[in-house]
Amino acid sequence: MVAWMNREALQLTIDENRAIYWSRSRQKIWRKGEESGHIQELIELRLDCDSDAILMKVNQIKNIACHTGRQSCFYRLFKNGKWEDFDEVIKDPEDIYR
Repeated sequence: MVAWMNREALQLTIDENRAIYWSRSRQKIWRKGEESGHIQELIELRLDCDSDAILMKVNQIKNIACHTGRQSCFYRLFKNGKWEDFDEVIKDPEDIYR
């Protein structure tokens, strides 16, 4: 997945050893999995050459990262000139977010 971080989110990620982001829509710190239980446990942090992007290697708890109930947010595949949903829904979002 792709998400935003600010300095506070990065420091909390390091301190708590789990993925913590800045939610632009909520305008607050967002601990991945705080509602769904789909926590991202931090394994490794990497910084790009320009120091403007962070790559996190995580252990995805419960094997779901996407709010659509899929393993990944990148479940659409461009094939034969159109976008298709490629990965299956593991759990119905209605059962995740109540």
